[in-house]
Amino acid sequence: MTTEGHRELRHALGAYALGDLPAGERAALEGHLRGCAECRAELAELESVGGLLPLADPARFGQPAQLPPPELGERVAAAIGGERRQRRARERRRWFGFALAGATATAAVILALVLFTGGEGAGENPGQVVEFGSLPAQVEISAKLVPHAFGTEIHMYVKGARSGTLCRVFLRDRRGRSFSAGSFRYRWGDDSDAVLSSALDLSQTRAIAIHVGDRSYVAPVGQGPSASIWNLNQEDA
Repeated sequence: MTTEGHRELRHALGAYALGDLPAGERAALEGHLRGCAECRAELAELESVGGLLPLADPARFGQPAQLPPPELGERVAAAIGGERRQRRARERRRWFGFALAGATATAAVILALVLFTGGEGAGENPGQVVEFGSLPAQVEISAKLVPHAFGTEIHMYVKGARSGTLCRVFLRDRRGRSFSAGSFRYRWGDDSDAVLSSALDLSQTRAIAIHVGDRSYVAPVGQGPSASIWNLNQEDA
């Protein structure tokens, strides 16, 4: 017998077990069963299940299953929303902890430098304030330069830039050479007061430059408030 023929006879086993198979097909299936042990075993299982069907009287069962209440979907959605809010709150607390740890580490480094140098230079010169002029509307930039044995400590103040803007700071010596003092990002539209440092000695510094995004501002050191502005692509810092 072909595989297809065997499959068709096997599909008829359920109707045969329930006594619903037509006489012609019944005779063919019984002939097949005499020579197919696999189908005989499957028929025995079907007949055992068929014998239990009369016991499935609906009157013997209790109340039918009820549909879930309509407000269940709202409660599930509210629970999911609450979990999302809690997760965002945990992430904000984690971010704040990282930021606080970073600020603490920076403060510790600055304190160590001050203790190591014994405050050298600070008593003689508490620092020089530099104001940037010719700035766009609503933008404020200033700096305080403090001399140290390791170079110059820079307190950089920025206000009014776009949140997330990268700010890079440089000091320039008498020959116009630039010395990087590091970078920071202006965050959330709030005032940013970043503490940076440069290896260039304050006595050798003639200008301070800050690149705020794609705009650059320069202020002379020790010559009063003024500034110039140009496109960053035209300035090789």
